[in-house]
Amino acid sequence: MPRFEFGSYVEAFILWLLQNAGVVLDAVGVVITAVVEAVTSIFTAPVWWVWLVLLVALALLVRGVGFAVFTLVGFLLVSSFDLWTETMETFGLVLVAALIAVVIEVPLGIWAARSRAASRTLRPVLDLAQTVPAFVYLIPVVLLFGIGVVPGVIATIVFSIAPAVRLTELGIRGVDGEVVEAAHAFGAHPRQILREVQLPMALPSIMAGVNQVIMLALSMVVVAGLAGADGLGTTVVSAVTQLDIATGVEGGLAVVIVAIFLDRFTSALAERPEGSLLAKLRARRPQKAVDPAGLRNPSNLAGLAGNNATV
Repeated sequence: MPRFEFGSYVEAFILWLLQNAGVVLDAVGVVITAVVEAVTSIFTAPVWWVWLVLLVALALLVRGVGFAVFTLVGFLLVSSFDLWTETMETFGLVLVAALIAVVIEVPLGIWAARSRAASRTLRPVLDLAQTVPAFVYLIPVVLLFGIGVVPGVIATIVFSIAPAVRLTELGIRGVDGEVVEAAHAFGAHPRQILREVQLPMALPSIMAGVNQVIMLALSMVVVAGLAGADGLGTTVVSAVTQLDIATGVEGGLAVVIVAIFLDRFTSALAERPEGSLLAKLRARRPQKAVDPAGLRNPSNLAGLAGNNATV
């Protein structure tokens, strides 16, 4: 069978992009670098215990005492490893990559949920993005953007976006059709139905997608370190190249602590556990007349129709 030179075609396309879209690529690189440096400076500028207090307070607010104790012990351990700066740099990288991924994935998920053709078009692209080995992304990305934080962010976005798009589409498709039809019957506009019915009811699934984006972004930390991105990935890569077992173990444990913290934090935003301080504060607030989670109640839909009539 004759050889199909697929890889050569991709290489030619990358070189064509490099020669004809250099200005655009440079602009993208400058913007991403500036955003990552700005976010990282916010995390690294204060004394380490200031962020420690804030992280413990956030943990107490969203989940409870147990999570706050884990946050306190875990990040004290990170500080004792002398890896606080690297951990905050990893926070900045993951936060920027996750925010860009969410900005892209939510509209794509909504588009796929509203259009069967869009869903069928996106599905093979998402399958490709999710199954191609992460290291393969680095070759064209490093060629296009050079060594540094930019290829790490771009490779992380491409690698992590697929499950978030799927979960957003699944969440919106999972909204009860009778509720949507009832909102239509009460005269709600499609954008109003999306904003006030579908997105609130799909929020747990969307937040699960955001959680997956953050977890996959953390799994790319070491890969991003190979591309020159600062943070714990560089520490682990340096330990591997020097066969430094102690530094490698400490860097890996710091990545695990950050991963557990972000996983529990983002999942708590969707689950809203009853033992959290935030849940107790919400319980003291008076109930609103229209609760998106309670749109099955005809009186609430009447309220939605009333709101629409005033628009």
